[in-house]
Amino acid sequence: MTTVPARIDLDTAYPRVQRFYAAQMQLLDGRDIRGYADTFTEDAEFAHTPDRTPARTREGIVEDLTDFHRRFADDPMQRRHFVNMIDLRQADGGGLRATAYCLVVKVRPGEPPVFVSCVMHDLLVEEADGRLLTRSRRVEYD
Repeated sequence: MTTVPARIDLDTAYPRVQRFYAAQMQLLDGRDIRGYADTFTEDAEFAHTPDRTPARTREGIVEDLTDFHRRFADDPMQRRHFVNMIDLRQADGGGLRATAYCLVVKVRPGEPPVFVSCVMHDLLVEEADGRLLTRSRRVEYD
């Protein structure tokens, strides 16, 4: 896989990034862990929970999220990730720095939803074919 360190036009990138996040979060919420990991570069770093060591590489992301979700195997909870208020900037060396709010709604049958607020800090890169991928993601909880 080849990434292109070229500058990306922010005006045309913004709707692409929104579509990318929508598809990425659908995979995560549908527990398609492999599909979600495939939205990251091979050498990606993913830090999503404060008490966990960041996952590195696609395979590391698969292992980390499989282990993370194992804790909830008997829990009927459904998570829904809402990504919004995306601030895009050109990244040094190419790609895009994206900072976005992420509202995670945890829903269990018969119970009121629980809301968790966080901020995602991403480095997004573009493959030679134009596809966006996440090279790094760090999630901070409010």
